[in-house]
Amino acid sequence: MNTRVLVILSLFAAIGAVLHMVMPPFYNGMKPDMILLMMFIGIIMFPSMKNVTLLGIVTGFLSALTSTFPGGFLPNIIDKIITAFLFYGLFLVVKKIANKVATATVLAVIGTIVSGTIFLTAALLIVGLPGGVAFTTLFLTVVLPATLFNGAAMIIILPIVQSIFKRSKNLTVA
Repeated sequence: MNTRVLVILSLFAAIGAVLHMVMPPFYNGMKPDMILLMMFIGIIMFPSMKNVTLLGIVTGFLSALTSTFPGGFLPNIIDKIITAFLFYGLFLVVKKIANKVATATVLAVIGTIVSGTIFLTAALLIVGLPGGVAFTTLFLTVVLPATLFNGAAMIIILPIVQSIFKRSKNLTVA
């Protein structure tokens, strides 16, 4: 594993963690997961099984540590690891066009919906949903707005990241 790639992936995870901490809540103190978006960008920029495994674990723990969801520690870890591999699988299917912003945005939207579903299901099974709120209510009030937010953020952030990588002669990406 290349040290340069590790540093860049670490920066993506750290930026995601900071964005996750400063993001205002949507519903009952719950907020969209910006670490997820940065994980997706890391997978798109450096697609390999080692990187996906590392990103899934690291972003899972960072998301768990910064979570405001009651009992959300373990569901966050489970969610990020599974979502990382599912996103990577989808990315491999559309790899030839995945570096295009539109395709990456669609993948981010799908990935966010998958992530939210896995997270809420894991939370429901492990600790229960807070305040007896229904799964559907949380899905509609947290996951769907987060999906729209992550899609819009991907449209803005991915071209910036790609531009930085193109201008830097020392960095190579997939």
